Amino acid sequence: MFTLMAFFGVLMIGATVLAGLVVLAIAAKVAVNVVLLPIKLLLIPIFAIVLVIKLAVLLTVGAVVFAVLIPIAILCAIFAAPFVLAAMALG
Repeated sequence: MFTLMAFFGVLMIGATVLAGLVVLAIAAKVAVNVVLLPIKLLLIPIFAIVLVIKLAVLLTVGAVVFAVLIPIAILCAIFAAPFVLAAMALG
């Protein structure tokens, strides 16, 4: 019987130590969040500006690619039209 009581005593000590470690980890996480909050608040506008610039660059690159592809498509249509008409006439 004493062995069973000693076993449960060791389990309770282990549970207490585990609960203490969990509380310590949560306290460390909260402390780190509180310390880093001012840095995060300072960096949010910078990230917003970077995001806007990134979207503007992507939109500009897309517009340039589209503007280059339209004349190429027109040239392809001009040069391919006689062959398409001939193929339709012979086909």
